[in-house]
Amino acid sequence: MSSYIDAVLSIFPKGGGLQVERKKLFALSVAVLAILALVGIGSGLYALYAGHEHTLGTSRGVPWGILIATYVFFVVTSTGLCIVSSIGHVFGFEDFAPIAKRAVFLSIVTIVSGFLVIAFEIENTWRMPIALVLGFNLTSNIWWMGTLYGLYMVFMIIEFIMLQLDKHQLATACGLAGLLTGIAAHSNLGAVFGLIGGREFWHGPYMPVYFIASAAMSGCVAILFFTYLTYRFNGWTIGDKLKASLQSVAKLAALMMAVVLFFVTWKMIAGVTGEIPGEYESMAYLLHGPYTVNFWIGEITLGLVLPFLLILSVKAASLRVIFIASIAGMIGIFFMRYDLVVVGQLVPPFAGMGLVDYPEMFSYRPSCLEWLTTMGGFAFCGLFFLLGEKYFRGHMSEGH
Repeated sequence: MSSYIDAVLSIFPKGGGLQVERKKLFALSVAVLAILALVGIGSGLYALYAGHEHTLGTSRGVPWGILIATYVFFVVTSTGLCIVSSIGHVFGFEDFAPIAKRAVFLSIVTIVSGFLVIAFEIENTWRMPIALVLGFNLTSNIWWMGTLYGLYMVFMIIEFIMLQLDKHQLATACGLAGLLTGIAAHSNLGAVFGLIGGREFWHGPYMPVYFIASAAMSGCVAILFFTYLTYRFNGWTIGDKLKASLQSVAKLAALMMAVVLFFVTWKMIAGVTGEIPGEYESMAYLLHGPYTVNFWIGEITLGLVLPFLLILSVKAASLRVIFIASIAGMIGIFFMRYDLVVVGQLVPPFAGMGLVDYPEMFSYRPSCLEWLTTMGGFAFCGLFFLLGEKYFRGHMSEGH
């Protein structure tokens, strides 16, 4: 394992005499990500112009596709990053302080990336801000989701500005407001799924709690991945304080993986042994159906078991192993969001009733434009991550 990790990480330049090469690599990375982001944005704009029914793989039966899954991935990660940053910045746990600034910045980048992707999923995007203000509905979970996430983003931006100005008292207040708003928004996002009675795979009061637990896990994985990548990319030395911080975050990540695995296990048990119509069929699609690889390899192995075992095997002491665990976790978490959104819609509301010309199961496959738009969202996130590292000097909390 150690030799494999060394081979993977050898793509990054080492030593202080290669600054020119690093600058070239940085410029090339920014250029590639910018092009991919523009391609994705262009694909999303074309989908809006040509019409979703002609360009997306969604249908009346499966109206939410990979773009919604990507949106959920980004906003879950953003909330998790806010939770991780607040542990050190708001609640004063010193071990988490060195990663606070980067976590706040990344929480802003990921929430904006999520908004970018969902803007192309909504067929009449321009109506959204108007309806949010003029057509508000206090009984709508989706209205609350948009309102709370908007407030959350504002609080996080103000917090980051205050941190740059060294106004830590105001930054702490905004951080607390952002944390409370973010948790409210995110639990409400879980309620968007959990309160839909017609989709048995989602339905249940546990969904808001599950979303918060998986958000904390996602935030830990993201900050581990991006922090180590930054220091390796730039050839910086990870100091003792930052190393201790990353090890503490890794331990928290392992704990939250165990919690999420607990939720997933009981969801499987309930789906297999319960008598709720539609839930068994959805779970069968994951356990031994068309989404078996997604579930067992993507969600369970890469998202939960492998990173948990890697962190446990080194007792969170090896940053290289933690980095590999974070890569697996990031990939697996995307599979979690995709399966949650898509599989929950595949069982028709009237399945098993013998209706004429009514399918027993729906199907969904992302179109090329959906893949390009999703790629553009990730490229946009990566682009502004790199720019943030450059123009905010690596969010330094200690010397490199």
